[in-house]
This record gives sequence, C-alpha cells and structure tokens, in this order.
Amino acid sequence: MPAASTKYDPAVADIFSAVDPFAPRHLGPRESDLAAMLETLGCKTLDELTGDIVPQSIALDGPMGLDGPRGEYATLNEIREIARKNQVFRSLIGQGYYGTIIPPAILRKILENPNWYTPYTPYQAEIAQGRLEALVNFQTMVCDLTGMAISNASLLDEATAAAEAMAMCYSIARGGKPVFFAADDCHPQTLAVMRTRAETLGIELRVGAPESIDFSNSDVCGFLLQYPTTDGRIEDYRDIVGRGHEADAQAVFATDLLALTLLTPPGELGADVVVGTSQRFGVPMGFGGPHAAFLATHEKHARKMPGRIVGMSKDAQGNPAYRLAIQTREQHIKRDKATSNICTAQVLLAVIASMYAVWHGPNGLRRIARRVHGMTVLLAEQLKRMGHELPNEVFFDTITIRPAGQSVHQILRRARDRRINLRKIDDVTVALSLDETADLALLAELCEVFSSGSQQPACDVDFKKLAGEVDLAFPERFTRKSDFLTHEVFNIYHSEHEILRYLLRLAKKDLSLAHSMIPLGSCTMKLNAASEMIPITWPEFANMHPFCPDEQAEGYHELFGQLKSWLARITGFPAVSLQPNAGSQGEFAGLLTIRKYLHAQGQMRRNICLIPVSAHGTNPASAVIAGMRVVPVTCNERGDIDVDDLKAKADEYSETLACIMITYPSTHGVFEERVRDICAIVHEHGGQVYMDGANMNAQVGLTSPASIGADVCHLNLHKTFCIPHGGGGPGMGPIACAKHLAPYLPGDPVSGRGAVSAAANGSPSILPISWMYIRMMGDPGLRKATQVAILNANYMAKKLEGHYDVLYTGKTGRVAHEFIVDCRGFQKAAGVSVEDIAKRLMDFGFHAPTMSFPVSGTLMIEPTESESKEELDRFCEAMVQIRSEITAIEKGEMDHDNNPLHNAPHSWRKMTGDDWPHPYTREQAAYALPWVKERKFWPAVGRIDNVFGDRHLHCTCPSVEDICELQNA
Repeated sequence: MPAASTKYDPAVADIFSAVDPFAPRHLGPRESDLAAMLETLGCKTLDELTGDIVPQSIALDGPMGLDGPRGEYATLNEIREIARKNQVFRSLIGQGYYGTIIPPAILRKILENPNWYTPYTPYQAEIAQGRLEALVNFQTMVCDLTGMAISNASLLDEATAAAEAMAMCYSIARGGKPVFFAADDCHPQTLAVMRTRAETLGIELRVGAPESIDFSNSDVCGFLLQYPTTDGRIEDYRDIVGRGHEADAQAVFATDLLALTLLTPPGELGADVVVGTSQRFGVPMGFGGPHAAFLATHEKHARKMPGRIVGMSKDAQGNPAYRLAIQTREQHIKRDKATSNICTAQVLLAVIASMYAVWHGPNGLRRIARRVHGMTVLLAEQLKRMGHELPNEVFFDTITIRPAGQSVHQILRRARDRRINLRKIDDVTVALSLDETADLALLAELCEVFSSGSQQPACDVDFKKLAGEVDLAFPERFTRKSDFLTHEVFNIYHSEHEILRYLLRLAKKDLSLAHSMIPLGSCTMKLNAASEMIPITWPEFANMHPFCPDEQAEGYHELFGQLKSWLARITGFPAVSLQPNAGSQGEFAGLLTIRKYLHAQGQMRRNICLIPVSAHGTNPASAVIAGMRVVPVTCNERGDIDVDDLKAKADEYSETLACIMITYPSTHGVFEERVRDICAIVHEHGGQVYMDGANMNAQVGLTSPASIGADVCHLNLHKTFCIPHGGGGPGMGPIACAKHLAPYLPGDPVSGRGAVSAAANGSPSILPISWMYIRMMGDPGLRKATQVAILNANYMAKKLEGHYDVLYTGKTGRVAHEFIVDCRGFQKAAGVSVEDIAKRLMDFGFHAPTMSFPVSGTLMIEPTESESKEELDRFCEAMVQIRSEITAIEKGEMDHDNNPLHNAPHSWRKMTGDDWPHPYTREQAAYALPWVKERKFWPAVGRIDNVFGDRHLHCTCPSVEDICELQNA
C-alpha cells in the first residue's frame, strides 16, 4: 500500500472548506485587485502596508483569540439553534411593550429592503427626499395624536425621551428651578433612566403620587405624568397641569399613541411636552428594541428640543423640498453647549411606524384601538363576575387584578403553564395588557388562568353574548373629540397595490448603498450582508418581551454572552455592557462608568474632562450630561493631540482631572505615534482614558483600545460591526472596559441603578447582525477587513494625488482608514465651496464624504473594506472630473457663477424643463463621465435653501395651501 502523500492537494483541501465563505463576499477588492492596489502604493503585502502605518508599540502580537471563519449557511443554522432556545410566550406584561402586527407589505418593502436600511443620515437632503417625507409623516402622526404643534423625527426609547424632556424643562428654566417631579406610576424603567440623568445634571428628581406635587416653592421646572399609568389607569390631570402652569412648571406627559386614538390627547389637557414610543405601530418588541420614541412640544420650544427635526423648505427652482431643520448636527457647532448629546435617531423604525399609520389610516387605527379596548372590557367584566377585584375603573388596554381564592404566585404559574406572561405588581396584584394580537381564544385562556376548581370553566364563557351585556365604548368624559391624521397621505394608501407603489416612489428618491458607495469619514458605511439581516425578523428574536422571565430568553442570553466575549477579545477589555443603544449613549455610559468609579474611590472632586478640539461634537456634549466640565486640548499642525498642551492642562487640573476622551485613529485619520504617552500622562495625574470607538474599523485585529492604554471605550456596532445605519438609526453603542471599571457598568433598568436605556441590553433584536458578522468573518477575516479598509483609503489618497492635497498623514506619509482632502483654496481661486463639491458629486451618483469636519472646508473620505476597486476608481474619477471643472473656472474657461458646481445638483425636473439658462450643456450637467449614463441616480430636487426653511419652519405634512404659500414666499 503506497504511503499517504503529504503534498498539498487543492481538491482535498476544498472538500473541508465551506462552499459559501463569507469574507470574500464582504471584502470588495478581488485578490488580483489587492495586488494591483498594493503595487500602486509600493507594497507587496497587506502586512507590509499596515506594518508601515500602525505603530509597533501598540500592534497586537498575535490573533485575537476568536474562532476561524464560517460559511453563511452553517452560521445561519448555528444562530437558528440559538434562536430556538428562546421560548416565545404570549407576553401581556405591557409596561411600554406590546405585541403588534407588522403589515407584510411594510415588512418586505421596508424592513427587509436595502433601499431603506442602508442609506445614511439625511444630511445631504437632495438625495434623501423619500426618507425625509416618511419622517415628516412620522412627525405629523405624532403631532396629530398627541395634540402638539411640533415633534422630532424620533428618539432612542421612551425612557431616554423622558430623560431628555426632563433636561429640556431644566434648560427652559435656565437652571433656576432645580426640581423635577415624576409620578410614581410611570414605567419603572423610565424612572430608572431619569434617575441616572438627573444625578449627573444636578437635577433633584422627586418621585411620588401626582397629587402630592408641591408647587409652592416655585422650584419645580417640570413634572412627568404617565397617561395611561403603568398599571393601566386613566386619570384626569387637568387640575395638576393647571397648578403646575401657575407655578411656571412644564407639564410632561408620557403616553401611548394607540390609546390616543380614543383618549383625549395630552395637548388638549395642557401638556407642554409629550413623550412615548411608537413601538406598537408595527415594530416588534425585540426583547427591548430598537423602537422609535418621540418627543413633541410647542413650537416656541423648537430650539430646545433634543434630536432631529425634519422641516420643509424649497429648492433652487422653487420646488418644495424636505431637509433636517435647525438642530442638524448641532453638537458639532455648539459642542458642550449643545441641547443634547443625541445626534442620531431611530429612522428605520420611525419609517415603519409612520407607514403603519399610513397603511391603516385614522379609521383603521381607531378600529384596532376599539378592538383592544373592547376585549379588555370583556375580560375585566368576566373576571369581576368570577369574584376577582379590579380596582381600576377607567382603562384602555391594561387591567390590574387582585385575585380571589388564589395567590399571585399561583396565577403567574398557571399563566406560564399556558405559555402566557403576566406582570406582577405586588404580592396581591397582577396586571395584564392586551394588544392587537389578542383574540377570543386568548380571553378564554386568561379566564381559565384566573378560575379555580369550583368556578365555571372559562371555556363556557360566551364573550359574544357578554358583549351585548356591557358597554364597550370608551368612557365619554375621556373620549377624544378631535380629528387626527386628516392629511391625504393617511387616507389613500390602504390597498396593498397603492402602498407598494408609494413606498417605491419614496425609495427611488433616496441614495443608498444599493446604488453606490457612501464614503463618509468616521461613519463607516460598509456592507450589511443579507445573511446578517435574516435572523432579525425571526419570531424567536422579534417577539420577545424585554421583561419576560430569564428562562424564556436562554437563546438571547447565549447570544449576548458570546457577543460580549468576542467584543472583549477584540477590545482587549474583560468586561462589556450591551445596554447603550446609540453611540452617543455609549459615550455617556462610558463617562458615567468613570464617574462612578472615581466617586467610589472618594474622588468626587474629579470632574474635568479633557477633549481634543478635533473630537466629535458629541464628545463634549456627552461629557456635560455625564456631570463633567470640558477643557479643550489643542492639536498641532499635523493634526495630532498637542502633547505639550496636554501636559500643561493635566498639570493645571491634576487634582480634579477625571478623564480624557480620544478617538483612535485620530479624527484626522492618522495613527498618532504618541498615543501611549498621552494615556500615560492622564494616568499619572489620576485620570482615566475614554476612547471613542468611531474609528474602530481601523483597529480590529491590528491593535486594540487596551493596547493603546485606554480604560473604557464604546463601539459603534452600526459602523464597525455591520448593523445598518437605517437612514439615521438604529444604532448600538456598547461599552467595554478594564477590570477596575467593570463594577460600575450600567445597571439593570428595572431593579438596579445607573441605567442608561430602557432595556438591559439596549436593542437586542439587531444584535444578531453583529453576531453573524463576527462569527462568519472569524479572526483572520476581521483582521483582513481592517487591512483592506486601510488599503482602500491609501489607494484612493494616492489616486487623488496631484488633484487634491491630503491634509494629514502619519510619519510614513500614509493615512489610516480615512483621509481628509483640503478644499479650502478653491473658494478664493474659483468661488467653489466644499458644499458645491458635495452637491456636484450627486450628479455622478455619489453621496458626499463628510463635509467640513473636523476641519472646515475639507472632505473626509472613508471607503471601507466592502467597496470594490472599480467603485473606488469611479469615485476618484468623479473627484478628478470635479477638480477639472474647478480648474476651468480658475482659468476663466467656465463662468465664475453659472457653472455645474454652483448649480448642482441637477435634478430630473431641472434637466427635463424647458428653461436652461446655463452656458454648459445638459449632457455636461448630467453625464459628465461616460459610465454615469448606465448608473444614473437622479436627485429628486435641486439645491435646498436651508436658511429659508429655518425661517419658515414647517414640520408636518404640507397642505396644498402650504405649498403654494412656500412657492410664493
């Protein structure tokens, strides 16, 4: 018998490898492309390139300790087995989370559609008109249902929205009224998040019965009322609101949008601010998120509102156009004076909720609400006939029961035996909340749960007969009399054919990753693979209540444990919290962890946070709401942190230094050589190092936050770890930290303190996306992704050499995963601004890079590892063509004012109109390069007048009269 051959045989090797490896699909350049790109840069291997860029002092000396890569099919099967460990009960726990039915047309055409989940935040409004219209629908829906004048385009969750409302009231009072009151019948998780925020802002949060609010000292800036209450009661708060207004206190209502279709809206009761969540409008519970919260208020408070507002303006041709109004990226302007640190929203979920309202319309929503309320009334009546005590007289969908003849423990156990979750209020009271999924079979089961052996079997109850014996109408004194959702958009798209066409029309107005690369520096717009997205709609992940018993969520807890262990290996830190549900929340949570640690050491005086002037604007805003005082640190001519200035500031504030916030690689796109020295200086003076994880895409597998000397960091899972941006949300910003900080991570939102979000693990239903990405890429795949991201950036910088100046590079002349091109000289030479370049890129079918951040008049470009060489080349060709147009203006070959840059973007209306008052051709405007014709994306509108929109703020669905008034203004 011949000896076995030891020679490598590809055929043998292939039978043991996956047929569907993921990493080659995730990475854009082919192997031959990688070789050509490396040759352009004068390198032979990726290791040689990144070894020339990442300082050796911080480089990892081996793998991260993750498993090898896996194929898509095998990984989907693996996560399917994890999902099956979740037990999906009928959760009637309520407490702000309810079963809902997402219309299949919305599920397929929005949630599962990359045209909707892969766009970026709509800062470039001309190519985001579809999404912006959907957000205006959301704002209109919220305003109509709450009875308020203006709403933002969503917040992170109801608890966070309540905390933001509290801070808003404190700001309106200019800090002169330090007390905020919250009713003790608010949702527990809301009170927990408010306690965290109040402590760091210096607000005295008082919790008690609403009737006990003491307005006599005039020190109350505002008060929060839950409407309906967490245990289901509906109260008339007119008297309390009136007394509050006499004391110049703001009335905040936390409410339920579905209930408001039947219930008198807060705005008609005198509310000043209204918060809540739109979760039950077609967005699954998802074990806690993501969901689109809201905050609505009077128009006079518009500039105090947190989050984003979409408003209507007009374009250069006078056509109506939407754009982000007043607060747009205000953190980057106001920094530590910003209204809030929240720079994101829950756009994808807000779009779903708005389209749920469009699909059902006002009559459909009323029908759902009446059905929910009617079933609740029937169940309550039958339970009373069975001898149980129901203390609440007026309710919408939630009843509390004091069982007769059985203990609360027995009731809960009997319910769970039937795979039903109820809510324990106390030792003698349970509660349950019905929703749109409830039916007669559920009512019968619930009656069986509350029956004893001597009682009539619940299955004999004739609920249809019972319905004729009781009054199912909503109580008259609380009944809504005003109309809502009267705009045409909520009244014409009720057939599936029509809503599909409407959604398609909107999607065609939005540029997404399905069209072309979105090369935004610090925003990492990479591939969101289909296999990563598939699990999020599985019922085992989507239909879980966040407060169900732990044993029912075994699959989720296994997924959390694995994901946290992987993130720990990637960061080099032993402890991870998944609770922060946005990058801004991650910043806040990380700083809060440092604050609690220092206080535990008796270092209460330490409150100085050093922040480089190049930092993201949310950094200073987060520091302020974490109770710290911001001291800026300058940068040198290379864009690095000025170590001498840092030393001076550290010496000056040595006794009060709490921490420094750094971004690594730097916001200027460079691996700073002295990063460990920077960390050491802060540590020597008793401070901690917080690392902003925005640029983690350049670290994974090559270095780590622990390697550079940081103590805590947040990770943008919606950037580095593939959760899609969703047009401006959802996001996830978990934090990882060193051992000494681990005891001070965010607490449980219901039973503990220090919570930053309503659910213990933030937005769990989107975590399978990052789990899938890390599992499929494996250790070598993740490292290669980082290397290819760095290669792509350096390749593009090289291709643009001679056309644009790269503003900052490392000591070897290379950049990290992003780079900044200097456009400041064009303004003087040709009258061309960086905005002109951004708008002109739209004519080539591209979204602009990050504009004027961190340096005014520049573009920060990040290609990510997912973009192919062909796409990189196309973008570079577009940039070179634009530079040639600037040159033509400089030479007088193009008109100084009437040129393609100043008039960009050229919308389809402009291109097809009879009027063409330009010295250049339509061909040059629309098809400046040959390949544009085949890939043309038409901007829906021309350049938008932002100033006009802010002066004529209009943030709800416009009427014909509104549009005519706008066009004539």
